Amino acid sequence: MSQSTLHVPSLRDKVSPEEWAVRVDLAASYRLVAHFGWEDLVFTHITARVPGSDDQFLINPYGLFFDEITASSLVKVDLAGNKVEDSPFPVNPAGFVIHSAIHAARHDARCVLHTHTLNGVAVAAQREGLLPISQHSMFVLASLGYHAWSRISGTTPR
Repeated sequence: MSQSTLHVPSLRDKVSPEEWAVRVDLAASYRLVAHFGWEDLVFTHITARVPGSDDQFLINPYGLFFDEITASSLVKVDLAGNKVEDSPFPVNPAGFVIHSAIHAARHDARCVLHTHTLNGVAVAAQREGLLPISQHSMFVLASLGYHAWSRISGTTPR
């Protein structure tokens, strides 16, 4: 665990109790991802929709390690990428692109988790993606979706 000396003022009394609860859960999720070693530097993101909003979500502050993220350091953005509230932190454009597309398309998605597990990276590196060659892959094929890479993410489409 990193020992941050960063002080972020609490937002607890500046947001609704429902949003605060989501912020606490999301910060805990980031810390669990760090604990299990799933953070993959800056390439993993978890977002949560702001309660009562169809066009706002919370995302990690770019530049903090996942075990440093707190409920108050999370950045609230809209689907256009604008910060909804003042924050000293930028947002990773690659994380925003992927998550905003999902939150825009799926209003029922309250939380979106994007990781880079060893197995997931291996499958993603295959031109054909996930193949229907085992009972395990068959479970998810019907709900599997792909998101095209953009220049923001620093990669180009295949």
